[in-house]
Amino acid sequence: MISRLFLLLMLFGLIATGTAFLVKADGEILAFAVVSEVPKDKARISAKVSVNDVVSDMKLLASETILNNLIWKKLEICHAMKLGGFKVAEGFQIVTVHVIDASMLPMSLQSFAGDCLIKKAIEIAPLAD
Repeated sequence: MISRLFLLLMLFGLIATGTAFLVKADGEILAFAVVSEVPKDKARISAKVSVNDVVSDMKLLASETILNNLIWKKLEICHAMKLGGFKVAEGFQIVTVHVIDASMLPMSLQSFAGDCLIKKAIEIAPLAD
């Protein structure tokens, strides 16, 4: 009798833990972003962010884990990203980041990314020498 009760309690605990994990994961938002200014502070980067195909200017807020990511250390103006995270009052708190090609961005950001790359080629690249 005690072993059955113990097994039922363990099963209930596993189900409750799994449910809590799913609830936490469901709150995460998928977003796409293009870096809009030369990054000065890697913890707070200005970007055009598309969430549910609505584009707005936001600050990308990087946690310590993201700051240590090699992708984040090499981040430059016009880089396109696929992000997972949460909207907060200060901007967008990043949980996951993937650098993508600009052609993989939603249509709402592709024109901005193209203009940004042309501007970078004309104005910023010649200064690199």
